Amino acid sequence: MFSGSIPALVTPFRDGALDEPAFRRFVDWQIDNGSSALVPCGTTGEASTMDNEEHHRTIGICVERAAGRVPVIAGCGSNDTKTALWHMQVSKDLGADAALMVAPYYNRPSQAGLLAHFSYLAEQCDLPIVLYNVPGRTVTDLLPETVVELARRYPERIVGIKDASGDLQRVVQHRLGAGSKFCQLSGDDPLALGGYAFGQVGCISVTANVAPKQCAEFHAACQAGDFARARELNERLFPLHKALFADASPSATKYALARLHNWLTADTRLPIAACSDEAKKKVDAAMEVAGLA
Repeated sequence: MFSGSIPALVTPFRDGALDEPAFRRFVDWQIDNGSSALVPCGTTGEASTMDNEEHHRTIGICVERAAGRVPVIAGCGSNDTKTALWHMQVSKDLGADAALMVAPYYNRPSQAGLLAHFSYLAEQCDLPIVLYNVPGRTVTDLLPETVVELARRYPERIVGIKDASGDLQRVVQHRLGAGSKFCQLSGDDPLALGGYAFGQVGCISVTANVAPKQCAEFHAACQAGDFARARELNERLFPLHKALFADASPSATKYALARLHNWLTADTRLPIAACSDEAKKKVDAAMEVAGLA
């Protein structure tokens, strides 16, 4: 259903507000440079700093601008189940192709609570769900047995996972339990190459914001089984993968984008501060290695 290089889009801000013209232009640039799907209002999109109206507006703009050229996987997660359902229903009405649903954060639900949360969403809305497991941010870990049970219960609704656990053996556990049609996407750019060997089919990426063409070429090489070329591209991109997290995300990513495009600012929203000078130096050096400087 989804594969290849899928940027978790930054949300452009200017003077504290959503910069709609810049976002439309950014969506076009991503598609023109080979991104295979788009994720608005994820972690990198600073969705946690948006009010609901702005959140839905951002998804709507992305769907409208993509115009069917690539799928849109709307960030809909919440630590409140009813709010998550609302985001899903609105995203479906706006024309999104799927919902990216992060495991509820802060509440620290049990595996039984996670099973109930995602089951409720799958039963109440028919928008396909891509689970998102990122325990480094949410604290709660969506364990393989829970993922497999959800995929078994709702094969037409819960269609895949973005896994940022850092544990590649889970890809095999998911395949053995949920089958090869269950769409597995990496949530960690540095692990995407290894993920293909285990059975992942792409990455919901931070780096693709800055280097969409290079990331698309990397994923195309992986999909073609040309791992010599994939390793070459991975090594060119690897310093950038790391540098974009040299400061609180997405400050370094927005700094890099502002360097590339005069129509984008580096503006973030508190509590994310502007990219530090030390991190900027790392980004500058990594962009040179990647051929972006």
